[in-house]
Amino acid sequence: MVVLLIHHNYPAQYLHLARHLGQQAEHRVVFLTQQGGLPIAGVEQRIYQMPVALLHGCHPYNQSHEAAVRTALAVLTACRQLRQEGLRPDVIIGHTGWGELLLVKEAFPDSRVLGYFEFFYRATGLDVGYDPEFAPSRPDDGERLWLRNSINYLSRVACDAGHTATEWQRSLFPAAWQTDISVLHEGIDTHEVRPDAMARFTLADGRQLTRADEVITYVARNLEPYRGFHSLMRALPAVLRARPQAHVVVVGAEGISYGDLPPYGGSWRALLQAELGAQLDLSNVHFTGQIGRMAYLQLLQVSRLHLYLTYPFVLSWSALEALASGCLVLGSDVAPVREVITDGENGFLVDMRAPDAVAERMIALLADSAALDEVRARARHSAVSRYDLATCCLPRWLETLAALGACRA
Repeated sequence: MVVLLIHHNYPAQYLHLARHLGQQAEHRVVFLTQQGGLPIAGVEQRIYQMPVALLHGCHPYNQSHEAAVRTALAVLTACRQLRQEGLRPDVIIGHTGWGELLLVKEAFPDSRVLGYFEFFYRATGLDVGYDPEFAPSRPDDGERLWLRNSINYLSRVACDAGHTATEWQRSLFPAAWQTDISVLHEGIDTHEVRPDAMARFTLADGRQLTRADEVITYVARNLEPYRGFHSLMRALPAVLRARPQAHVVVVGAEGISYGDLPPYGGSWRALLQAELGAQLDLSNVHFTGQIGRMAYLQLLQVSRLHLYLTYPFVLSWSALEALASGCLVLGSDVAPVREVITDGENGFLVDMRAPDAVAERMIALLADSAALDEVRARARHSAVSRYDLATCCLPRWLETLAALGACRA
């Protein structure tokens, strides 16, 4: 089978799939992206060039659509070049959110297209308005977000089928679409991501943390309200007063992945540290920035309590990897998290909009940590039984690709 993967951020959700297909001699795998990365055996990387955006004069509601059109045209140019070189994909797989799939059939009309439908925007009930302090509802949310869904609607026509990572994400899309959107999580390599009683995590000053230490962990791509960073920070003064021996390790950059920048510039970390001032003793709070994969896994393995705080938004890989590592997870009580964590069974839930409640729950769980080994075991079991790459997710991916390829034939 000839497979063309398209995603501006190589390899994104398709690392495991690309790696597996690349190892099979009967497949040819080409990955089209804006920026290359570390090579994957058997996978050909190709770069598509994006022209400089010209948004002046463009209505603000139309900026995402305009960017998607420009992306679609750039991808089409690259696909036509690949066609001239003889490429004839059986299946094309990519993300629908940025317009990359909109025009691929102009170059490859006979290929089957599988699109990742990640998020359907709504003015109520999801991330917008969930946290009035940082994501307030605005008078124009309805029309703004409805028009932002234009790329979803065009992609629905451009794709032969869809996939998404969780049942909750599929439920966001119009009911008529849902039968054509498969739930295909990319999978967790639970042989790599697993508990290790002997693990050690090294801090910047050379100190090592182990399972014998009381380690509280928080991981996000960026430290921002969408992922509950403000709630963590506001909970910490009470937690550290009650648990003075605890070490808090906070992983993440200080930019923005989702939502808005702080109102007066700078970072959310700087703003919250200024807000808390002397209330927060930072002597045992360690901000690491982004860290390497091995260090990240070791950190989860030494964690006594892991915080996964989020708006009702796309579930992070780190939530499932924390479960697979056997962490005691305290997560936000929102629908995407409830899909993977049942309160008191394989983790615990809390309303992240109430920092006092977050602090109270953290303190109680740390005090009772020794009695919660069964919860940790069930966390690991839930990740393995539902999201293991080799036994659950990859077989479903291969079945889906085989069915699409057979349709093309």
